[in-house]
Amino acid sequence: MYQIDFKKPIHIHFIGIGGISMSGLAEILLDEGFTVSGSDSKESPLTKNLEEKGAIVYYGQRSSNLTSDVDLVVYTAAIHPQNPELLAAHEMKLPLLTRAELLGQIMNNYDTPIAISGTHGKTTTTSMISQIMLDHNEDPTLSIGGILKSIQGNIRIGKSGYFVTEACEYTNSFLSFNPKIAVILNIEEDHMDFFKDINDIRASFRKFAELLPEDGTLIINSDITNMSEITKDLKCRVITYGTSGDYYPADIEYDSASHPTFTLMYQGNALGRIHLSVPGMHNIMNAIASLALALLVKIPLNDAGESLSRFTGTNRRFEVKGKIGDVTVIDDYAHHPTEIRATLSAARHYPHNTIWCVFQPHTYTRTKAFFDDFAQALTIADKVVLADIYAARETDTLGMSSQLLADAIREKGTDCYYFSTFDEIENFLLENCIAGDLLITMGAGDIVKVGEKLLGK
Repeated sequence: MYQIDFKKPIHIHFIGIGGISMSGLAEILLDEGFTVSGSDSKESPLTKNLEEKGAIVYYGQRSSNLTSDVDLVVYTAAIHPQNPELLAAHEMKLPLLTRAELLGQIMNNYDTPIAISGTHGKTTTTSMISQIMLDHNEDPTLSIGGILKSIQGNIRIGKSGYFVTEACEYTNSFLSFNPKIAVILNIEEDHMDFFKDINDIRASFRKFAELLPEDGTLIINSDITNMSEITKDLKCRVITYGTSGDYYPADIEYDSASHPTFTLMYQGNALGRIHLSVPGMHNIMNAIASLALALLVKIPLNDAGESLSRFTGTNRRFEVKGKIGDVTVIDDYAHHPTEIRATLSAARHYPHNTIWCVFQPHTYTRTKAFFDDFAQALTIADKVVLADIYAARETDTLGMSSQLLADAIREKGTDCYYFSTFDEIENFLLENCIAGDLLITMGAGDIVKVGEKLLGK
């Protein structure tokens, strides 16, 4: 693998520079004095920010974007092997790194690289940890998979030894990382277009845990099935949390907005009351993982708890978008059955007459793999509206459709409607939602546009 000498900045070209992670890494390199260029399909706030900081950004991917002075090319798993820039890089015999390999090398420049992994909750937990460190003046460098409101972005370049990043298991990318502290939030079936089965996924997380050095620490959810298979004989320290484990919650209460307050317990001892400004049991677990990490790096519980009480979430995570005719519109990124259950269960504690869930399935592979689980999870809503499947990187070769999913949901006794266009969905909602209803747009695609258009945004 090509090794970057960070003391000798070079010209690095990013294929897909507008991605939320790629743009962040490009910004870090610009700050280190590297020459950065890259390409993406269209202009965005992230690409405009990079251009303002000195990057050269091409819109449209062409072989001519790779100029003769490019020294290294970085690409993501989403880049097709026949991509013209990737082919040009091979022809020019340029060294290549994946996004994950580059991130792993950047992590080596910090004393305490921290990686947050898990099937669900990575962005929220990374954001919680980031907010705690920012409020405690730890001056971390941050690479987050969503927009953190307090920094109005996904990237922050600090001057301390702390580097905090998400660690995604897809294509085993997190196995290129070099963490000193790692968090495993949960392990479930997902990304079945890459992994063979749950055992394949668990094996990947085990290898991730093995990356930690002897003086490193793994913080892991004790509710993970057969957790000991992941932690057995690790050379690092292991801290557990969950509904049991070293850290766990007690005396949970919810306010009228579904925001919980709980007592943080450590090995049978009460440490203090924690109040959150984000909803749901899943966020209690995200918060406890964050608090365990904060205490590990010697941030006092009172300070960490105060930070969490002010943390109101990241973009597209139970994000209140506004009201239209006294109908509250919320948007959420949930695109896996477990995430859907968590979000809709949290919504049950939120003021509402009827919960409308407008769901856009994400990829044909995921829809097929979890078809029955999707149908069951969505019945937590009172009424469901389905948009067409968001294909992302796939084409439909599996015979999956939103109409099939709608039929399955109706068979379970929940009202469900399918429309092939956003315009039809918006018109239906305008005609059927009434004052006091809660409308949640949900999915990892572009379903957020439905709520924003209804709100006139």
